[in-house]
Amino acid sequence: MLVQDQTDAIAFLSDRKTHGSEAVEHIETHISHIFLARNRAFKVKRAVKLPYVDFSTPELRLKACEREVELNGATAPGLYIGVRRIARDQEGRLHFGDGQFVEPVVEMVRFDQDALFDRMAVDGKLNAMLLTQAARMIARYHHDAPVVRRSSGSANIAAVLAINTAAFATNHLFNETEVATVTQLFEEALEANGPLLDSRETLGKVRLCHGDLHLRNICLIGGQPRLFDCIEFNDLIATVDTLYDLAFLLMDLWHRGFPQLANLVMNRYLDETDDEDGFGLLPFFMAIRAAVRAHVIATQVAEGGSATHLMSDAHSYLELARSLLAKVQPRLIVIGGFSGSGKTTVADALAVRLGAPPGARIIESDRIRKALHGVPAEVHLGVDAYRRSVSDKVYFEIARRSLAILKAGGSVVADAVFDRSHNRSLVELASKAAGIPCEAVWLEAGVPTLRQRIGGRLGGPSDADLSVLARQMSGEREPLTWRMINAEQPVGQIVQEILEPEKVA
Repeated sequence: MLVQDQTDAIAFLSDRKTHGSEAVEHIETHISHIFLARNRAFKVKRAVKLPYVDFSTPELRLKACEREVELNGATAPGLYIGVRRIARDQEGRLHFGDGQFVEPVVEMVRFDQDALFDRMAVDGKLNAMLLTQAARMIARYHHDAPVVRRSSGSANIAAVLAINTAAFATNHLFNETEVATVTQLFEEALEANGPLLDSRETLGKVRLCHGDLHLRNICLIGGQPRLFDCIEFNDLIATVDTLYDLAFLLMDLWHRGFPQLANLVMNRYLDETDDEDGFGLLPFFMAIRAAVRAHVIATQVAEGGSATHLMSDAHSYLELARSLLAKVQPRLIVIGGFSGSGKTTVADALAVRLGAPPGARIIESDRIRKALHGVPAEVHLGVDAYRRSVSDKVYFEIARRSLAILKAGGSVVADAVFDRSHNRSLVELASKAAGIPCEAVWLEAGVPTLRQRIGGRLGGPSDADLSVLARQMSGEREPLTWRMINAEQPVGQIVQEILEPEKVA
C-alpha cells in the first residue's frame, strides 16, 4: 500500500490540473522526483532504502523534507518555501492539506534550469569570475559550518569508504577485479593519510557540511552563486572534512572536462581559507567522490535507467577514481619577471598541468600581500603596503607555503617579481628542504610590451602601474642565474618551454 500511495502521489503531482498549469515537467534522480509547474517546484523523496539513505516510509520522508528546508534555507534564502502534505479525503482523492497522510513534498520557488551550474558548464557560461564567487561563497559556508567531534578524521573517511564498499557490493555493473583493485588503493591511501586526517579533525576541520556539493547543486540566483539540495537525510554522510566537501565540486569539474576551472576553484578557496595543510589530500578526496558517483549511477542502471549512457558514465567515474589514486611526483616551478611580463597568466595556464588533479597550488605574491592586509585580492593597496619590510614578509610566506605543500606531496607554482637575490634564495632553500628541484624561470619582455600590458589591465590582484614598473627597472638588477624565457611569445608556447625545455632547446 505504501508503494501504491507514492505512485498515486507522483500521478497527482504529474497532473497539470493539480497546479492549474498547461504543462508539468517531471525530473527523476536516484532518490527524488521533481515536478516543475508554473513558478513552483515540488520534490518528493523516492521510497528507497539504500546503504546510505532510508526513505522507506512516509514518516522518514517527512522528517527528511523538514530537515531539507531547514538546512538549505541558510545557503539559498528565498528558494525553499516549506513542506506540504499530500493527503486523501474520505472519497480517496488526493489533495494538499489535511486528511489521511500520503506523501510529504518540499515546495520551492522555481528557477530557470539554465541557471544550474551544470547546465551553464554545458552551455559554456561558467567563467573565472563566477567560480571565484562560488569558491568564496563555499569558503564562507565552511567557516560557519558547525564543528562535529564524533570520531577521528581517519575514522570519518573510513566510514565513507565503508559505504562505498557496501554500495559496490549491491550492484553487478563492475567486475570484481576492478572493484577490488580500487578498494585496495583506497585502503592504502587511507593508511598513508590517516595521521593528517586525524590532525585536521583535531583542528576542527570536520564539520557538518553540504555533503553533495557538485555543479548541479549550485545555481545562480540574483546574479550570485547559491548552494542548495544539501544532504539532509544522513548527518554521518554530511559530517566530513571541509576539503572533502569541496572535492566533489573539483571532481565534477575535472570529470566534465574543465580542469582549468577545477584548479581555479581550488586556488581561490585556499586563498580564502588558508587551509593548505590539507592540500595533499585533495586527489584522495576527489577519488572518493568519483567512486561515490560511480556506485550511485550503477544503482540507477540497476533500477532500469538508460543503460548504455549511464553504464559508460559509471565506468568513467570508477576509472577516474583509480587514476586519482596514482602517485604523482610533485614539482616546484618558480616564475619571476617584472610587472607586465605575464607571470600570473602563465602560472594559471601552467598549474593545471602539474601534479595530481586538481593541479598545482599557485603561491602568488599579490594575493599574499592582500591577505596580509586583510583585504580581498581586488582591493588596491597604497605604497606603504609595498615597503621593503612588507615585501620581506610576502617572500617569506611564499617560501614557507611552498615548502609545506611540497612536503605534503603537492606541486607548486610560485609567482612573484623575484628581482632580489635574497628572495630568490628563500624559495630555492625551500626546494632543497623539500627535496624537490627548483625549476626557476625569468620571463623577459621589452619595455614597450610591459608598458602596454600594464596599461591594458582590467581588475585582478596586481596593483602595479607604470610608475611601479619604472621603479622596478630603475633598480640595480642583481645577477640572475634563472633560465630566461621570451615572455612576448604566446602563453601556450611559454608553458611548453617551461615544461619541456629540452624539446625547445
